[in-house]
Amino acid sequence: MNKKKRIYSVLVENRSGVLCKVAGLFSRRCFNIDSLAVGETDDPTVSCMTIVSSGDERTIEQIEKQLNKKLDVIKVKTFEEPQSVSRELMLAKIKYNKGNRREVMEICEIMKAQIVDMSKHFMMIQICDAPEKIKLLISMLQPMGIVEVARTGTLALSKCSANEQTE
Repeated sequence: MNKKKRIYSVLVENRSGVLCKVAGLFSRRCFNIDSLAVGETDDPTVSCMTIVSSGDERTIEQIEKQLNKKLDVIKVKTFEEPQSVSRELMLAKIKYNKGNRREVMEICEIMKAQIVDMSKHFMMIQICDAPEKIKLLISMLQPMGIVEVARTGTLALSKCSANEQTE
């Protein structure tokens, strides 16, 4: 089976119960959600759900068809990772000591992560970057002692193109 990752940018009506309906659609059909982020758009009556899911070609097509059938869904755009700009926010609490403090700070500098809080034994690191960079930072910090991690999930928009239509 050739598994593909797909990003769905779903504009929905901003009202209670919509997220539950969309999540239920995935649950009932045993489609996996790799990442889910939801927030208001520039119009407070409309929210954008960015859903990252993976599966074979048939599954990918089914997800798009099922999303388009939902009454609360205004518009569904799908794209693959190379066609988009993706970002994720992560906060990570790291346990450090005198021996590895400099190394943690150097990793942060190289990865363009910021130290946003600090105590005698812990550092909180923030990074906003592509999901692959977040995974790389986690793997680099793992040996130091990650205490806690919070991630937003992927946000994505299709890349700007010269022939894009203005509305």
